[in-house]
Amino acid sequence: MSESVLIDAPANTPHTLPKSFMPTLALANLGIFLALLPPVMASMAFKISHIVADPKDAPGALGLVLGVGALFALIANPLFGRLSDRTMSKFGKRRPWILGGVVVGLASLAVIGAATSIWVIMAAWCVAQTAFNAVLAATNATVPDQVPAERRGAISGIVGMATPVGILGGVALVNVFAGDVERFVIPGLIGAALVVLFVLTLKDRRLETPPTEPFGLKQFFGSFVFNPAKHPDFGWTWLTKFLVMFGYAGVGTYMPYYLANNFHLGEQEITGTLLMTNLASVGAMMISGPIGGIISDKVGKRRPFVALAGVILVIGLVMTAFAPSVPMVILAQAILGFGGGAFFSVDLALATQVLPDPDDTAKDLGVLNIANALPQSLAPAMGPAILAIGAATGIGQYQFWYLFGAAVSLAGAVLVYRIKGVK
Repeated sequence: MSESVLIDAPANTPHTLPKSFMPTLALANLGIFLALLPPVMASMAFKISHIVADPKDAPGALGLVLGVGALFALIANPLFGRLSDRTMSKFGKRRPWILGGVVVGLASLAVIGAATSIWVIMAAWCVAQTAFNAVLAATNATVPDQVPAERRGAISGIVGMATPVGILGGVALVNVFAGDVERFVIPGLIGAALVVLFVLTLKDRRLETPPTEPFGLKQFFGSFVFNPAKHPDFGWTWLTKFLVMFGYAGVGTYMPYYLANNFHLGEQEITGTLLMTNLASVGAMMISGPIGGIISDKVGKRRPFVALAGVILVIGLVMTAFAPSVPMVILAQAILGFGGGAFFSVDLALATQVLPDPDDTAKDLGVLNIANALPQSLAPAMGPAILAIGAATGIGQYQFWYLFGAAVSLAGAVLVYRIKGVK
């Protein structure tokens, strides 16, 4: 594998992009999300429902497991991104972390599938989140390593499709398999194979000169922070990403319970409905995602696409809140998918144009990826309180939940225009 390694080039001067890079990068992201997101969207809710004594305890237990696990994701992404920036291996800077993370993550999913205790599930999910976020950080750090800035919109759009397609594929597998072990392990195995394909074809860079800065406690905690006063565009990008992702991904945690509560569906009906909602979402994303990235590159603008995405997400979330029937829920998820595609089409491209330090890209991308992980932690943690407010006000607990997500997404759409260094 050493023949596939390139010696580090000067910052911001990517070498000729290999033809295999874009498709295998997309497949690697698909593999990561195929393994990591179905538990968040479906299989973890069912797993917990199968082992709790009282079904009323399931939402609280789900919030605890997903919330604590997402905190580990929050830490792991920037930390392992920074470690990959400093890795001196004959196999390259990124590949050791990608491959090692996949192995550990897959083993953790198997433990979850077989577990009979909430505490074992939570511990294994924390390990899985840590491992797969190490993979994600190192994988996406290859974009500024390899791709010129003017081509990153198209890359971002294609990579952005990996999230909904991963959810769709995972939910389809959850629908096919009834056993908890299969629901966790089969998506993980397929995802691992796709990531390994990327590892085998990646022409990774190799760090030949040891980093001059030591890596101690100061540098460790520095992996999770940045100075928004010194780098305001980076700060506003982080906040915008967090708000939009809260509306898009954070509030989706309780969808299985929402379908059961509002429409009185059984588990098999819920998995079938989730499959349909994700088919609708991915279909819409296939329109708005790649096209949005290409248009963004051509017009040289990123912010309008993020703002438009936020508005579309608001529409989809409000429709979900007041959907009178399952078909309306499916339509609302299609609208959410269209908005998500518009966002993902430029998200990564915009992020790579506001990085504070071109020589510490994985660390900075990891800090931005906190904005992906944090909503998945805060939303389940806030869920019981928000649901209680919705019930107390008479609006309805899940109606209020999705309206809250809509308000957060709208804030993200507005605040993107505080970013001044990118059009």
